[in-house]
Order: sequence, then structure tokens, then C-alpha cells
Amino acid sequence: MINADVLLQLNTTEEQLIDHLDNDVREIFSTMVGIEVSKSRQVETLTTFKDCVTAMVGFAGGYNGMISINTPQKLAMSFASQMLGMDISECDDDVHDALGEIANMMGGSFKHHFVKDGHEVRLSTPSVISGDEYVMTIGSLPDTLTLLFESGGNHFMVSVYLEKGE
Repeated sequence: MINADVLLQLNTTEEQLIDHLDNDVREIFSTMVGIEVSKSRQVETLTTFKDCVTAMVGFAGGYNGMISINTPQKLAMSFASQMLGMDISECDDDVHDALGEIANMMGGSFKHHFVKDGHEVRLSTPSVISGDEYVMTIGSLPDTLTLLFESGGNHFMVSVYLEKGE
């Protein structure tokens, strides 16, 4: 759940925030990755990942926080293959670059829902981590919103954490 003070500052509800994020992610995957993904459902935020890739982009300004996408390595390779139009058989720099670009597009699209209300926000450069097993949080767990999406029988998560900014 996103902090109530942040929702008030952004003049939105958590339901509207979920709808914005869900629509943004599905639109990006449809148009930029060429893959249809399911409508999301809200899930508990995880912090331990195995054989995964996580890409994240930070927000700073009118509100601060982060948006991340977490996906199994094989699904990340599939996304990168589709985006780049080539076969990818290992989780390499191409996969990291593609997932970083997806996170960047999600962050850019998501922030535009709120900058119109005078909440100017800047995005960080994408950061990508992957590994056999790692622990990661993007903010206070109670204030992190996580949505689960499905593509071709595989699942990936998109999480967003927001806090009051300037």
C-alpha cells in the first residue's frame, strides 16, 4: 500500500494508482516489447529473489521513490530477444540493457500521471541487478505497491515505492 499522505499529495487513490501502473506496463509491453501481458493483480512485495533480474529507476522531486521490474532470468532473456529481434541464450549485457530500458519507460510513463499537478519529477538512470540469489527492497515494505503480471505462463512483478518529495 502506498502511504496515505503521498496519495493525498498526488491527489489520487491507491485504486487509481494501480490502474495507471497496470495500464502503463501493459501498454509498454504491447507496443515496445511486442508481448501481451495479463491484467495485473496486487500481491505481497517480495524481497528475496532466485535466478532473477531486477531493473529499477528512481524518482526525485515532487515525490521520491522507485519503480522496479523483477523477472526470472529466462523471461528477461525472452523480453530482450523480442525487443532486439535476435536470439539471446544467456543473461548478459543485452538483457540488462533491455530490462533497464523497460524500467525507464515504465518510470517515464508512470510519472506523467502526476507531473501535471505541479509535481515535477526527475528519473535516475536505470540500475540492473541479477543473480542466483539476492535480497532487495526499494523502500519501506508497508508502503510498496507490487503488481504481478503474466506473460506466456510466466510471471513478473512491478513494484513502486513513493514518498513525499520537495
